[in-house]
Amino acid sequence: MITLNAAAPAFEALATDGKTVRLADYKGKPLVLYFFPRAFTPGCTREANNFEESLPEITASGARVVGVSTDDHKTQCEFSEAQHLSFPIVSDANGDIARSYDVIWPLMKIAQRVTFIIDADGVIRGIFHHEIRVGQHVKSVLQALKTLKS
Repeated sequence: MITLNAAAPAFEALATDGKTVRLADYKGKPLVLYFFPRAFTPGCTREANNFEESLPEITASGARVVGVSTDDHKTQCEFSEAQHLSFPIVSDANGDIARSYDVIWPLMKIAQRVTFIIDADGVIRGIFHHEIRVGQHVKSVLQALKTLKS
């Protein structure tokens, strides 16, 4: 089980913009890493749009956002394009990233809705799990980023 103040597991995946995203790429700046179950579902669409709308506030804090789901790369690209997302979304179709962060639903083999705040040193400083209250993720993230910055 991943806990607060633990080192964030390294990952590497192809993003929707065709670039490879690695945890190491974010060394020196905070990262908001959010996992979602399936693209194009109402909750996941709302969550992605909430992050996009809050992106100016998130980036003003110095943080970056990366979304991850167990969808395939093609679906992720279509989702990102349809939602006009300006932050990277990565496919974790084999579930390696989700397993390393311990967010796989045991029976469904898809990612739970969990968001991690990883500080500039690669340490987990926030973990938020809001399956039903999707809008709470961004609120929790913004509050945690303010605390992290102080």
